[in-house]
Amino acid sequence: MPGKTKKLRPVLLVLLLLSGFYYVTTHSSSAGKLFPWLHSAPDANTTAEEISGPGGSFHLTEAAAAPAFDTEEQQNIGVYKKALPSVVNITSTEVAFDFFYGPVPQQGQGSGFVLTKDGLILTNNHVIGNAQRVEASLSDKHKYKAKVLARDANHDLALIKIDAPNLVPVTLSDSRNLMVGQRVYAIGNPFGLNGTMTRGIISAIRSVRSPNGAPIEDAIQTDAAVNPGNSGGPLLNSRGEVIGITTMIASNGADQSSGIGFAIPINTARAILDDYAKYGYIRRPSLDIVTIPIGPYIAEQLKLPVDYGVLIERVLPGGAAEHAGLHGGTQRAYQGNEPVMLGGDLIVAMDGDEITSAQDLAAAMNSHRAGDAVTVTIFRGRKKMDIKVTLGDAKDHDSRDQST
Repeated sequence: MPGKTKKLRPVLLVLLLLSGFYYVTTHSSSAGKLFPWLHSAPDANTTAEEISGPGGSFHLTEAAAAPAFDTEEQQNIGVYKKALPSVVNITSTEVAFDFFYGPVPQQGQGSGFVLTKDGLILTNNHVIGNAQRVEASLSDKHKYKAKVLARDANHDLALIKIDAPNLVPVTLSDSRNLMVGQRVYAIGNPFGLNGTMTRGIISAIRSVRSPNGAPIEDAIQTDAAVNPGNSGGPLLNSRGEVIGITTMIASNGADQSSGIGFAIPINTARAILDDYAKYGYIRRPSLDIVTIPIGPYIAEQLKLPVDYGVLIERVLPGGAAEHAGLHGGTQRAYQGNEPVMLGGDLIVAMDGDEITSAQDLAAAMNSHRAGDAVTVTIFRGRKKMDIKVTLGDAKDHDSRDQST
């Protein structure tokens, strides 16, 4: 019997120790005193606070000081602080009419940015639309009535002006030599959420067409989230300088960001700003012609020498084409129910670049300014000719289907 007692003593001792350990570890105050190593000690950047009440007691770990931002966060914050005071929310109001011809105000929203201290603002033309009233709200929530100064529908740009104190202009960069992979930031008012910034990279530099069919040369493609309401806002580089004007998204039918947004390069806008500064309006180059697009079927029907190009239907009186000796049509015909004039010169190239469609002609014109001399290659009948043309100013001739 004494032998069995000796064998049981170690077992009983272990059971006693385990029971004591269980007791103290299930009572926080005892455990904290007897086994301080059971609780993680706060690091140098945190403090521990004990809260007690009817519901019990528990410990909270809190930061001892405001967190330090890493280099990337500091850059994001710096871009936002620099650019935000210059970004405006634009509200446009136009009057539509219901079934009973009653006036119904309709509002649209977009963005823009301050160019000068005296209130000049750049935005997209489609943000303004046909609005009867335009207002601009600053980041400090003050709202001002805006006056539309100039539009360029082909480049989807517009200049408006507000009368407000202490305006902060943006810093314009150079959109040449941009690189795919370069970090960019978009600030605007997506879905009416003022002062929203998104970040991404330049995904590509490519030529695209705006919703109205006009070409945007060297458009900046980005994966920074762009949504309705961002249009007209600035696309910024990592120094907070404007490199583009956010203008549209590739949505594949969904009216929200799909990771593919486009911005008009800021250098495109510079030429427009130069025109406005010199002349008080935007000088858009023009051949001063009305045209008919040509495809294989029409070319076959008209027995044209080639199955592409742009046929001159009409030469506007006193315009660039007339001065250069280009010819419009002389044979009356109908395209559907619409009368057209056939037999005019067929434009197939400008400065050696092939013109296969009206879009190609618009793209070629966008690389020039009013007053530039260009060489237009045409077929007159079956004879191919090069004709020198000094481009006119579209402001002098406002006609439907006029080339740009």
